[in-house]
Amino acid sequence: MAKITFLGLGVMGYPMAGHLAAKGHEVTVYNRTFAKAEKWVSEHGGTCAKTPAEASEGADFVMSCVGNDDDLRSVCTGENGAFSTMKKGAIFVDHTTVSAAVTRELYAVAKDAGLGFVDAPVSGGQAGAENGVLSVMCGGDQADFDAAEPMIAAYAKVCRRLGENGAGQLTKMVNQICIAGLVQGLSEGLHFAEKAGLDGEAVIETISAGAAGSWQMENRYKTMLADEFDHGFAVDWMRKDLGICLKTADENGASLPVTALVDQFYKDVQKIGGNRWDTSSLIKRLRHMG
Repeated sequence: MAKITFLGLGVMGYPMAGHLAAKGHEVTVYNRTFAKAEKWVSEHGGTCAKTPAEASEGADFVMSCVGNDDDLRSVCTGENGAFSTMKKGAIFVDHTTVSAAVTRELYAVAKDAGLGFVDAPVSGGQAGAENGVLSVMCGGDQADFDAAEPMIAAYAKVCRRLGENGAGQLTKMVNQICIAGLVQGLSEGLHFAEKAGLDGEAVIETISAGAAGSWQMENRYKTMLADEFDHGFAVDWMRKDLGICLKTADENGASLPVTALVDQFYKDVQKIGGNRWDTSSLIKRLRHMG
């Protein structure tokens, strides 16, 4: 069993840290809102700390799942950041969806300090985190990945190294690009079915068995038909991720016309108050338009 620190107890990090504790690891948690860290300890045991530095002292692995590039820099290298107290040879595993640029920046700082760094963004949403079946896409040195993978396995269905540092984040961008187009297509299909007077549930039960089937269709069509959008990844976070995708595409020359369009559709959803609705709320925009 390892001594593990988990930084960030949001809707993803809270259950992920819980799976590590359930496996018998010695887990210390940190959260910006300390009361949430105390609540986690009351449910799972372990200890909590008031700063990333305090939480990470003596840890074999430090996992993070925070908000964005600035949040990640803060918990790594900011005042009372984790890198300042991590022991030589310890490995930092970042599950946040951030830019490949900040990942490369922090990888270099970690290496200079004698630390390992694995970028390991996840897919599968809150349900995947709670059920321990996330897909984890990793970048970094092979030795660091090999050491970290048994820890990540506590909450992963699939965990794979895709290449050197930054490859995990680039793969997560592919994931979000694919999701954006799928959700828009599903929204348009369901909207069309409604306008055509069809039974949307019957339609999806029929076509999902064919070439149109997808995870989004299987897991979101019922709540979309019911006009319920509190079941997953928030629009605000999706726009953050798509912004990273589009900026990176500008840098590498990729053409992402559908992604750019869907990003603007999510902007429309924000304008009608859907910042915290889940990503399937694209259909709400269509209904709002009539």
